[in-house]
Amino acid sequence: MCGIAGIFSVQGLADEVSDHLEAQLKTIVHRGPDGNRCHIEREKGLAMGHVRLSINDLEGGQQPLHSQDKRYVFTNNGEFYDFKYLRSNLMAEGERFSTKSDSEIALGLYRKMGVEFTRHLRGEFAFALYDRTEDELLLLRDRFGVRPLFYWVSPDGKTLIYGSEVKAILAHPAVPARLDRRAALHQMMQTIAPGMSAFEGVHSLAPGHFLRIRKRGVKLDVNSIRYWDFDFPEDEERKSSLLDPKEYIEQVRHELVRSIVLRLEADVPVGCYLSGGIDSCSILGLATGAMQSPTKAYTIAFDDDAYDESPIAKEMAESMNADQELIRLQAEDLYGENYIKTVWHAERTFYNTLGVAKNLMSKRVWESGYRCVVTGEGADELFAGYPAFKRDMFLHGLKGEAPEVRAEYQAALERTNQLFKGAILAENQRSHPSWDQICGFTPSWIQPWMDTLDLARPLLSDDLQDELKEYDPIAEIADRLDASMLEGRHPLDRAQYTWSKCQLEGQILNWGGDRVDMANSMESRPAFLDHHLAEIAVKIPPNLRIHGNVEKYVLREAVRGVLPEVLYKREKFAFMAPPAHTDENKRRKVGELIGDFLNAGMVADAGICSPERVTQFLDEYKVDQDPTSLVRKDTLLNHLLCLHILHHKFVQA
Repeated sequence: MCGIAGIFSVQGLADEVSDHLEAQLKTIVHRGPDGNRCHIEREKGLAMGHVRLSINDLEGGQQPLHSQDKRYVFTNNGEFYDFKYLRSNLMAEGERFSTKSDSEIALGLYRKMGVEFTRHLRGEFAFALYDRTEDELLLLRDRFGVRPLFYWVSPDGKTLIYGSEVKAILAHPAVPARLDRRAALHQMMQTIAPGMSAFEGVHSLAPGHFLRIRKRGVKLDVNSIRYWDFDFPEDEERKSSLLDPKEYIEQVRHELVRSIVLRLEADVPVGCYLSGGIDSCSILGLATGAMQSPTKAYTIAFDDDAYDESPIAKEMAESMNADQELIRLQAEDLYGENYIKTVWHAERTFYNTLGVAKNLMSKRVWESGYRCVVTGEGADELFAGYPAFKRDMFLHGLKGEAPEVRAEYQAALERTNQLFKGAILAENQRSHPSWDQICGFTPSWIQPWMDTLDLARPLLSDDLQDELKEYDPIAEIADRLDASMLEGRHPLDRAQYTWSKCQLEGQILNWGGDRVDMANSMESRPAFLDHHLAEIAVKIPPNLRIHGNVEKYVLREAVRGVLPEVLYKREKFAFMAPPAHTDENKRRKVGELIGDFLNAGMVADAGICSPERVTQFLDEYKVDQDPTSLVRKDTLLNHLLCLHILHHKFVQA
């Protein structure tokens, strides 16, 4: 795990390029505290930098890496699994390696196969590969977007600047630091459109894509190419390839075990994150079997019983004889400077302080001597775990069920998710023509954020309201999705696909994953987001992903042997930190942030919102007593705070 940054231009680079690249790398040193190296060819317009976190080949894995023939230069952020097998095969064909690093296999595979090498790359990665003969650069990101990668193209089209984090791009003097005004509205309503960042002109490379950047006269030719997608079979194809349920269960168990075992490979100790959910508990159980020894497990404990899953996590840890460490968090931990630092690392807004909590958990992992953990992100995306998926299944996907059965299922879902109304589930059904057109319905996961948008848009400044009066952020998100990936698919497939393209990459793997883990130089490895496992998961029939009223049915059965009975039978519970309105200490601490970042002067300086209308919103928030309304206003309050912290940290700085 590391960080990368660089520059590619149609013209030669200035004498100061080494200083510019060093400034870029300095901003992401938290991603790689163990080394800093560069490769610069000024006359070719190339500068590639790398900061290293040593996980494999601790002594000899420094980057940039060079191919045997010196044609290719390579920098990688992430891990390639099964690399020993691939190294052996490549060596049998005459390839030789200068390190023991997993990263070097990409060079051997590319020399042999060109861009077809992507089908052999298994893991979480974002890398740059320069071909000195063709004078072209590849930027490539893993299939689900576990590892971040951003880029900026100069207005004249002559220069591209890239980095693992936006701050590495903004550190270059050619790049202006300005919040994107459309992205600001998206963040206030929770969902950034695919490819957006919070900053003007800075783009996020799409998961499962690579950029091929070539020189064409006086400009760069920047071409985005998809090499993989989360591809559900069309209904007719699914009907012709159905298996016995036991076969799906066996396939999932086999591939999940394989994925976990591969992610335990490292030259440093590997632990596990552990909550009270099936996902992380199954990771711990299967990892314990693979390691044949007690596993180190880290668990967040909140100071509110309604949100605290640590008792169930403790039961799981005890059943596996794990070495569990509880990180107990209160209001003083979740707000203040920890909140501000998390925003700086995430580079986007968040709706809940869970990201702050995970930042503090990764800090504790590092302090305890671990640099790597296996995590449970992605299971809900693959196996249909979220309440919104169940709602869409009950409303749109159970054509053969009696109406009274569907009504019973839905009533149970609403009862068990009362705590999260306003954030996870909308209390009233919403629809939007752009989503109805591509999905046949408006997915339940986006509906609460449509409600939040109704609260957020009136808070915009007068000039921004005028600028965006014709702009529809809900339609923009839909328009950026590939509608062909939804045609002919089951409603549950459509819900899972659209969520994964928006919420998984934009928030769960951002402020809930890589960005807060790497804030403390700690590598997380989400075992469920392995493309071999995903390619099995998409083939599971919808009625086995959600079986009756049971979500993630196939996964539950696949890992039943390592789960306590209470967990095997437990319904999905959203992992969230207690919102600010839930106790007086949190209200007081969030009030301090409001005083610092949502005062009239700060709001006016940022120019996104109206100071008067923000003040009115805050006054209404303070006296609100409705639980659902408070949950929604808490989410918007967090987004407002984060947005103005971003302005303070990146634009004003």
